[in-house]
Amino acid sequence: MTALLKEELVRLAYILAIFAIPAWLLGVSVQGLFLGLLVYVVLHLRNLHKLHHWLKTNHKDSPPELSGIWEDIAENIYRLQQNEQAAKQNLLTIIARARTSMSALEEAVVLTDSQGNLEWWNTAAEKLLGFKPVIDHGKPIINLIRDPAFIHYFDHGPYNEGIKLPSWTHPNRYVQYEVTRFGHNDRVLIAYDITRLHQLEQMRKDFVANVSHELRTPLTVLSGYIETFADSDELPTRWQRAFQQMQHQSLRMNNLVNDLLLLSRLESDATKQQPKPINMKLLLEQLQQEANAYSADKQHHIIVQVMSPLRLMGLETDLRSAFSNLITNAIKYTPAHGEITVRWSHDDKYGYLSVQDTGMGIENQHISRLTERFYRVDAARSSATGGTGLGLAIVKHVLLQHKAILNINSKPNVGSTFTCVFNKELLVE
Repeated sequence: MTALLKEELVRLAYILAIFAIPAWLLGVSVQGLFLGLLVYVVLHLRNLHKLHHWLKTNHKDSPPELSGIWEDIAENIYRLQQNEQAAKQNLLTIIARARTSMSALEEAVVLTDSQGNLEWWNTAAEKLLGFKPVIDHGKPIINLIRDPAFIHYFDHGPYNEGIKLPSWTHPNRYVQYEVTRFGHNDRVLIAYDITRLHQLEQMRKDFVANVSHELRTPLTVLSGYIETFADSDELPTRWQRAFQQMQHQSLRMNNLVNDLLLLSRLESDATKQQPKPINMKLLLEQLQQEANAYSADKQHHIIVQVMSPLRLMGLETDLRSAFSNLITNAIKYTPAHGEITVRWSHDDKYGYLSVQDTGMGIENQHISRLTERFYRVDAARSSATGGTGLGLAIVKHVLLQHKAILNINSKPNVGSTFTCVFNKELLVE
């Protein structure tokens, strides 16, 4: 029992005694006790009325004079109110500082509510996205940024990656949008002006494409003459060996040029081909025949397992190139007589094309960079296999075209598994 409750009980006993003793002397003790209880209740009601009036009208002022336990209740309420007010003021100060900081950012920052309506944005958003103060407040953001790709991204995600789009307010400029959820489906949008980066990337693509095209003609001429001399029986033996090495290197250079041209085409998206259903069993059997011919010297055991009857919607030429690159890599880095398994399967969510080998494997620190252009786990090993360093980069871009991903699992001296994961929307009967 708390001290306040004890004090209140003493107060009740005191009031009852005041009325009960005279009533007992007069022979009406019951009526005296009832009258004492009535006075006690009236005092409580009076205190309650004062407390209610204070809370309803001027609760920011000091509490009124009350008696008994009501005084302690009022003091506690007042203290809680003061603490809440201080916390609220502190929070408002933090919010004001955060908004001031975000207003100073060069990137556009936009806050939307759970319905996608604009709540707040900084000055950069007005310049980059064309939002107008007051007028656009509360409007749905998709009514202002009307690009269908942005609307789909904002409504459905995925938000782990941003989306690059032409600016809808400034011609010839490009904007990167990134969305993050917080609270109850509220969202913060950050937009960057990436025009300069886009121009540099386009210059790089154009440079690679132009150089590759320009190299193709002289390489064809050189390869032709080198092949003619290499097959000639009139040359001395030492010259034949030199021409054979030249032929090997010219072939390697030609493969590099072809891979660069393919990458340029995949990146430019210049050809808008229509996806068609692909018979995976037939495609994999063709790739198996090509792989057996390619690995004839090493005598690999190449297995094809078609565990799903579903077909894959896509661009067959590009997918054939991607799958062929994965199988070729497995052949290059798997010792003679090793086993390579190519498997097509599906579950309720995805379709899977995996290439599993029993090769030398890859250490974990290299896996995240394998799809970078010209990245070498071991430069000496890559030179020995004659690779261009672009195979997995081609795989990555083909899968991006099909909104698929590449998963890589590998253990040194055990083997590797490369799995292409396709959304179920691309699987047809």
